[in-house]
Amino acid sequence: MRGKNVLITGGARGIGFGIAKAVAQMGGNIVCLDSLPEPVEEFKELPQRFGVKTHYFRTDVTKESSLYKSFKDAVDTVGDLHGCLTAAGVALDKPFQEHTWEESRRILEVNCIGTFFSVQLAAKQMEKQGTGGSIVTIASIAAQGNTCPGQRLSIYNMSKGAVKAFVGPLAVELAPQKIRVNSISPGITRTPMTAALAIQYPNLVKMFDRVPPLGRMGSPEDIANAAVFLLSDASPYVTGADWLVDGGLHAGTSRSLKDPSEQ
Repeated sequence: MRGKNVLITGGARGIGFGIAKAVAQMGGNIVCLDSLPEPVEEFKELPQRFGVKTHYFRTDVTKESSLYKSFKDAVDTVGDLHGCLTAAGVALDKPFQEHTWEESRRILEVNCIGTFFSVQLAAKQMEKQGTGGSIVTIASIAAQGNTCPGQRLSIYNMSKGAVKAFVGPLAVELAPQKIRVNSISPGITRTPMTAALAIQYPNLVKMFDRVPPLGRMGSPEDIANAAVFLLSDASPYVTGADWLVDGGLHAGTSRSLKDPSEQ
């Protein structure tokens, strides 16, 4: 990916940062858009470690003015855009009957509207350049209708199902411009979000390492490997696909799964 410029939303930490780091390792330049004031400290080390350029723009992907300004600043800074990955997302674990309009709308605005218009801006830029490109969205195992025992993710499932469904038709529509569109559906992944859950729900997080058939939670690096493949020239004939990176969870839960509270 040497010399390629990749824009990543939600790249300040977690899966998004794991992908940014992997792209940098392969020689790609990174533009990160995220709502956090600053990315993780390691983000600042990427240029020196891998000889790439990195840029960070604080952005609210649910606000048109914020997203459009950051995108314009990004393109003005790096020039051509060769890849775009949308990792900005939020989740809500709560009983279905207790969901409120406000919090449910927030999930849909970040996960769906933020993804939709980030991809639209990237596609417009790639078409303008005439160079084609690769767009990758982060869906979820939840997009398959699956959840772990004990989780209640109705509005999150709905939002990620929309992200997955978005990919196929868009891949067909953008193919004449040589723009490929794919999604990745991670399973349970060890991120700051799951670390925060461990404080409030320690037994649930212990179970996360037992649920997948491969017997562990995924890491951001697991997701990053698939992302680099899809963003790079290694996948020139891949479009319209959803890549499951979930330790086999889509096929079923581990046969050795036991309730950690009974241990």
